[in-house]
Amino acid sequence: MTLRALVLNCTLKKSPAESNTDQLASVVVTELEKLGVAVEQLRLVDLDIPPGVDTDVGPGDPWPAVHEKLLGSEILVFATPTWVGHPSSVAQRALERMDAMISETDDEQRPVAYNRVAGVLVTGNEDGAHHVISELAGGLGDIGYTIPGQAWTYWNRGPGPGPSYADTDEGKDWSHSTGRAMAGNLVAVAAALRDQPIPPPRS
Repeated sequence: MTLRALVLNCTLKKSPAESNTDQLASVVVTELEKLGVAVEQLRLVDLDIPPGVDTDVGPGDPWPAVHEKLLGSEILVFATPTWVGHPSSVAQRALERMDAMISETDDEQRPVAYNRVAGVLVTGNEDGAHHVISELAGGLGDIGYTIPGQAWTYWNRGPGPGPSYADTDEGKDWSHSTGRAMAGNLVAVAAALRDQPIPPPRS
């Protein structure tokens, strides 16, 4: 069975504007595809997602379609830029909407995110990537995703102002090699969970 991956790009830039986050995500996507994974990408800012903590907040809500894509994927790549040291507001909103998944269960009474893996990708020309990774990985773990070891990559400029990801080659070799390792780790753990699923929580 082919593994499926969903990339949620939480850039603040609407299509077709160039997204630094999308460019780094393409490295992970390419590696996932080389490993035989079917990948779909979404730029969430294009969808005008309303706030809330439910899967469906009413007429015109585009989130239920995103939710279906989450449930149709064994691998999630959660990608965000860094703004003032934090994930983007789009990323925070996505996590808030995903909060509903904690109480949703499958046919065996497991949280619906069980037996799915997630990794985090961060860009930004400022410090804060490790903080952002920790925030997002912690939230995704709460929701029920399995976070493999070293399932992340990031690029940032370091202290002070400077060019964005698209404007320089500085640091990209490390970000790209880490992104390829991230893809491999996600696939390995997703395949293991497919073959040996996590059982329902003990009551």
